[in-house]
Parts: sequence; C-alpha cells; structure tokens
Amino acid sequence: MPIRTNRGRAAVYRRLWGWPLRSPRHLAASIIIFVVVVVALGVIIPKVLDRQPTVPSVVGQSTSPQGTQVGQLPSSGASLPTKLPPPTNAASAAPPAADAQLIAELWAENWIKPPPDNDVNKWLAQLRPYTTEEFLAQMATIDPKNVPDKLTPGVRAVRSTVSSADFEVSTDLGKVVIMLIKLSPSNEWRVNGYTKAG
Repeated sequence: MPIRTNRGRAAVYRRLWGWPLRSPRHLAASIIIFVVVVVALGVIIPKVLDRQPTVPSVVGQSTSPQGTQVGQLPSSGASLPTKLPPPTNAASAAPPAADAQLIAELWAENWIKPPPDNDVNKWLAQLRPYTTEEFLAQMATIDPKNVPDKLTPGVRAVRSTVSSADFEVSTDLGKVVIMLIKLSPSNEWRVNGYTKAG
C-alpha cells in the first residue's frame, strides 16, 4: 500500500535509520553491509573508468588507446615515449680531458712516494688533493710499503667519457689503471680507484 502522507513517510524513514541502533547485532550487520558496498564501489568504479582511457591527441596522429591500465604495455608496433634517447657507448665516449690526465699523473707520482717513515696519514695527505674522500677512506687500509717504487713517466688514456676516465700507467710491479670521475658541481677530476691492468 503506497505511503500518501508526509507523516507516514517520516515514520518509515525513522524505522530505516533507527534499525542499526536497535541492537548490537543490527549495528554489526549495518557496518558489514557498509564496508561491502564501499569495497564493491572501489573495485567497480576504476574498471568502469578504465574501459575508455583518454589519450591526449596530437595533430596528425591517431588517438587510439595505448593500454587499459597503468603499467600495461601498448600493443605491438607502437613506440614507447622516452625522455632521453637510449644510452650508447659512442654517444658517451669523449676525448680524454687534459685536466683529468694531469690529475692522474700527479696522483701516480704521489702514490709511489710514501713518506720516509711510511706514515699512512702523511701519505694520504699528499694524495688528498687528487683523490675522492670515499677512495681515501679505502686507501687508509693500504700499507704504503706495498706500493710500487718506480713509475714510467706519462699516463695513457684507456677509456674516457665526459664524466669519467681511465688512465694506464706503468710501474715496476706492472701496469695499473687509474680511474677518475668528474665531481659536480665543481667539475674537478679526482681519482676514485685503481686496479691492476689485465
């Protein structure tokens, strides 16, 4: 039977809103129903919105959708947008910087000349202007008595980019590759490691 008066509607609404508060069981059931509805809406709404994603159109290009959700790859044949071109060895290679070569030579000369008393701190102090702080900490564990005694003057560039360079130097214990990096923002070259040449 339809409700025809405002007083009748108010009574029905009072019964609906008052139902959850009639007992703890009603309250628990109301909370469960509310949570189920919220979760269902949270699952359904994104699916509905993802059915027809909007792709910004570019003049002269088609506006076909590239994917249906974040992280999905576009269909085969479509190219992915990139911020930078893929790195290549040819693009990163650069002629060796004169500053880097000078730092490598000065570092090598000071490296093979530990103080007469083989004091590690004095040895590191003379290498500090040419070495990164991180590598100096590693060199603190080296005994200066174990470094080569003689050095062939001059260094040879093995590999060079705009931000790093490797130089090879000959010693009485064999060839050594000195690795340098360019610090930012000062743009100064510093030795960041060395290894025996293969």
